[in-house]
Amino acid sequence: MATSASVDAVAAANLRSVLQRVQQAAERSGRGPQSIRVVAVSKTKPVSLLRQVYDTGHRCFGENYVQEIVEKAPQLPDDIEWHFIGNLQSNKVKLLLNGVPNLAMVESVDDEKVRTL
Repeated sequence: MATSASVDAVAAANLRSVLQRVQQAAERSGRGPQSIRVVAVSKTKPVSLLRQVYDTGHRCFGENYVQEIVEKAPQLPDDIEWHFIGNLQSNKVKLLLNGVPNLAMVESVDDEKVRTL
């Protein structure tokens, strides 16, 4: 069974691999790699794993669940750019906006009521 430290190291290595492939694809398409933002999705992952990825220099994370992002964000550095990528229910909008001061983006809003809150 893998230890927590080895799982964290694997996550960081996987991210480096993804970033390298993104850079290569950007170069092949004539785009600058800096024009592409990779959002590391942290759904159900522990804060320790996110911190390991953060320590590699990554600052853009995405979360599917309001409760998870609200719990994780205060435990991690303020320079993380959080993206909410899940379905946002109207009763959770205030919790998300008040609970994550460094929320950069809500990626999708599928309800007119949520859009106008």
